[in-house]
Amino acid sequence: MSISIVADNRKARFNYEILETLEAGMVLLGSEVKALRAGKANLGDGYVQLKGNEAFLISVHISPYENGGYANHLPLRARKLLLHEREMNKWRGKTAEKGLTIVPLKIYFKKGYAKCELGLVRGKKLHDKRETLRTKDLDREAKAAMKSRRGG
Repeated sequence: MSISIVADNRKARFNYEILETLEAGMVLLGSEVKALRAGKANLGDGYVQLKGNEAFLISVHISPYENGGYANHLPLRARKLLLHEREMNKWRGKTAEKGLTIVPLKIYFKKGYAKCELGLVRGKKLHDKRETLRTKDLDREAKAAMKSRRGG
């Protein structure tokens, strides 16, 4: 299975605690697919909105395709996500809870189709973010100590 990652939301992994993940297909225009293949996507402020029986990816910036001409897309348009109804209903119930939301974690191509990995997340408090940074620093120091001990 060939998977090529186009965009990764590293900010979400730091700002949120990821509870569950889910893969969703994306309904895109041709110029959006070309722009994604060129790696021109930013997931920074993106989130998923559930309207009726549909899910939409909001605030994800896909830059216009350079050779798109008049047929280019709007960079911040809402893009429909392809999910099974039972998955959508399950997450709709969970997002009704206080503090839970759905954010895109990464966009990638799988067997030629654009997919989006979604995460059901809860926002981290400031002390949780500090704890994450502290553990990251400790891991980095431990790796450096092991490397210097081996002599490499």
